[in-house]
Amino acid sequence: MTEHSWKEWWQKQGESIRIIIFSILVASLLRWFVIEPRYIPSGSMEPTLKINDRIMVEKISYRWRAPKRGEIIVFEPPFPGGKAYIKRIIGLPGEKIAIQGGKVLINGEALQEPYILEEPDYEIPPYIIPPGYYWVMGDNRNNSNDSHIWGFLPQENIMGRAVLRFWPPDTRIGTIGLPGYNNS
Repeated sequence: MTEHSWKEWWQKQGESIRIIIFSILVASLLRWFVIEPRYIPSGSMEPTLKINDRIMVEKISYRWRAPKRGEIIVFEPPFPGGKAYIKRIIGLPGEKIAIQGGKVLINGEALQEPYILEEPDYEIPPYIIPPGYYWVMGDNRNNSNDSHIWGFLPQENIMGRAVLRFWPPDTRIGTIGLPGYNNS
């Protein structure tokens, strides 16, 4: 192409190219800092989230408030080399947590958990959750690599919280809310 034809081509296509570049930049910034789609790769959150469900994870609310019990979060595991995990926040900083008789105990009271697949078939002695840490568990308690195996999750590892299930388009599509607890 000659210099004249490049100028002519740029005059015709330049605006479209600038719009495309700007759109890619905005979409990338949104994904990195605001909201991101994720898929569920395992059955550790069944029955709430099933394998291959698609969810949206928002990444900004924890800049202004602390995570709450019952929220489903995406996080980097507290050990090297792991991919992002998705689990439910069960224990909050400063609380005493134990698992006994198939129940999760928070400060000595059984947590009502209608969302779990089955009661845990293991026991955990009482622990005090340190400041800045959380106890997270999968809803499929007996098939989940979670805090009962590797311990407390540092708050700085939390990437965001699941807010919407958008795929597959069935009766479970919609927002992902908080369960009602007897001891929040």
